[in-house]
Amino acid sequence: MSTWKPHNTPRIPTPLSILFPLLITYMKVVTTRDSLHTCTDHSHREREIVRTTSFEMASSDKTPTPNPAFQGDHPTPPGKPMTMGQHVLDKGAEMMQSLKPVNQMSQHVCTFALYSHDMTRQIETHHYVTRLNQDFLQCAVYDSDDSHARLIGVEYVVSDRIFETLPPDEQKLWHSHAYEIKAGLWVNPRIPDMIGQPELKNLTKTYGKFWCTWQVDRGDRLPLGAPALMMSPQAVNLGMVKPELVQKRDDKYNISTDALRVSRVEIAEPEWSNPQADYWKQHGKGFAVDVKHTEMKKIAPFP
Repeated sequence: MSTWKPHNTPRIPTPLSILFPLLITYMKVVTTRDSLHTCTDHSHREREIVRTTSFEMASSDKTPTPNPAFQGDHPTPPGKPMTMGQHVLDKGAEMMQSLKPVNQMSQHVCTFALYSHDMTRQIETHHYVTRLNQDFLQCAVYDSDDSHARLIGVEYVVSDRIFETLPPDEQKLWHSHAYEIKAGLWVNPRIPDMIGQPELKNLTKTYGKFWCTWQVDRGDRLPLGAPALMMSPQAVNLGMVKPELVQKRDDKYNISTDALRVSRVEIAEPEWSNPQADYWKQHGKGFAVDVKHTEMKKIAPFP
């Protein structure tokens, strides 16, 4: 008769169904302990969060009524620091979930954007790009590439072939990318430009629609008011990006926008750019979104 030998038995990994409850139990213990330490230190911050004030929903081209989440003392959202227990819970959830949409992001693009209603307001943007097919990309847009970056909007990018099928009124909301790329403003940080140029050649023929949902440049600590339509840099008048903004980005990544511009001279310009895009260049008009009261549909769409 054979004898069972534990050391010959392969080790079986602990199932997540067992691990996760343990993580939650640990989280409860740590959260209780952390709460005792933080309740005093952050009581003033809690009072700030719960303090009420009249808030008028603003048009995207107007400043919201002063409130605790507008132009506070800190650029980060109001709230208590994450506890160790919360970190444990988040790590357990990460182990159990696939996060497939997020894992499809394959590019990081750093560039600049201008508010359609006020092109003197310009921001550095970081786009994390997912390609759904050869003609369509979608981007989560952040204000930086730091681990605590704020999600400030979303941009959709389509090929010229798709763009030409859109109604004229829809095309007015989109911007072109050719100048932005050839001028060296659009970069893929830490990727040699020579490697990225084949992709850049395709992107010069694309158009983007970018909605900014969090106007961090005016000091908003939370996403306030209506979303704002954003435009891309252009080689004319108001479309030029402020030199100090470009220099700050270049210093961060140790690159030269001027050198990139020279290296991209051979990238061909699109044969034709639809004048409905970059609408402000032809008409001197931007777009703003107003929030207004409307009657609700009160009849359910089912028997």
